[in-house]
Amino acid sequence: MSVDRIASLLAGSTEILHGLGLWDRVVAVSHECDYPPDVDNKPRVTCTNIDDGASSAAIDDQVRQSVKSREPLYRLDVDRLAALRPDLIVTQAQCDVCAVKYDDVVAAVRSKPALEGTTIVALNPATMEDIFKDIERVGEVTGVPERAERFIRSLRDRVACVQTTTEGLADEEKPRTVCIEWIDPVMVAANWMPDLLRIAGGRCDLTRAGQPSGYSKWEDIIAYDPEVMVIMPCSFDLHRTLKEIGVLPSFDHWSEIAAVRDQRVFAVDGNAYFNRAGPRIVDSLEILAALLHPDRFAKQRKKYGHAWCAYPER
Repeated sequence: MSVDRIASLLAGSTEILHGLGLWDRVVAVSHECDYPPDVDNKPRVTCTNIDDGASSAAIDDQVRQSVKSREPLYRLDVDRLAALRPDLIVTQAQCDVCAVKYDDVVAAVRSKPALEGTTIVALNPATMEDIFKDIERVGEVTGVPERAERFIRSLRDRVACVQTTTEGLADEEKPRTVCIEWIDPVMVAANWMPDLLRIAGGRCDLTRAGQPSGYSKWEDIIAYDPEVMVIMPCSFDLHRTLKEIGVLPSFDHWSEIAAVRDQRVFAVDGNAYFNRAGPRIVDSLEILAALLHPDRFAKQRKKYGHAWCAYPER
């Protein structure tokens, strides 16, 4: 199959396509795609029905109400997509809350004669290894498997550098770490985050790799008494996270948490990193390692200074 025109409906897949040197073939992106820098030159074929400027609690309520009423959280501009005539659509089948539903993409393709013959590839990563496999899949379907192999090898080399630095740590040197994927209500990050934590030299016994993130009991987090907390709300950049994080000190027993007492609470850009299943998951690993072990990863801590901030700011 010749793939000359690609529609990417995920921020992560857009970055995968760019990393594979296929940017000139991308004819459409989603409303959430914000990288590479010239992404605004590409037509956008999705939009959100959620007020993403609302608070964490308000957004959660909107999502719950939309799911209850079976109203779509995102809209796909089917007419514009059809006019662009992609040979390939890269979408997702992981989370209806995160992007356009897979079923909606299938229905769109079936409804438009102009899209007859269009191939749909749905990514569904649950671990860091799955993200690498998705890069491989995209490389295969677009006819650049060797390029994908080289790209994955370069990413794995960076992962190995982090792992080599942390593998000699004693158990007591691996801080209890909680990564907060949503603030109100609280969600502890799962999926690939336990993989990243393990390699970065930390640990979290509240989640398991490959499991979806879910709502968490605040009392369970208090009982775990994390030594490090990383606040990474899904779809929030660093500035937005810093605006939202101010609610946390009002939570019960906040000041008693070891991470709070020892000033090891960090806000990060959870939109560009951590929650985006693409090549920059390796950047996320390096950021996390730098926050957990600043003495061992001083270079990375400085390199990614734009992506994280101690809370409260010092």
